[in-house]
Amino acid sequence: MKAFIRRYPLSITIILLVTYLSFFKPPSTNLDKVVGIDKVVHMGMYFVMAGLLWWEFLQGRKQTKAPIWHAWIGAFLCPLIYGGMVELVQEYCTTHRGGEWFDFLANSTGVILAAVAAKYLFPKLLEKFGKCK
Repeated sequence: MKAFIRRYPLSITIILLVTYLSFFKPPSTNLDKVVGIDKVVHMGMYFVMAGLLWWEFLQGRKQTKAPIWHAWIGAFLCPLIYGGMVELVQEYCTTHRGGEWFDFLANSTGVILAAVAAKYLFPKLLEKFGKCK
């Protein structure tokens, strides 16, 4: 467990932050009037969460020799399932939040975009900064 925490410190922090943001009672702001802003926020939160999972996996892959399918499970499938579970808990277990299919779609879009970045952008950045060859 300590090795996991050492290997994924940013990811764990973001997962905890996303969990908090998913269940706290948000204040009413002027941004509520912007159509679709909550979907952009959902997409951004899940892009950052899945993106950091991919980044930290790829960064440490040389030392651990972990197969890439580990990342597909941990950085793709798990955030998708987590996003769905959060929406279900919001719908059925909270009084101030509601689960929405479009929120789940926005979460999933963020995870998919992170996987695309992990495939095409992250390896080039890691090579450029000398973290993986």
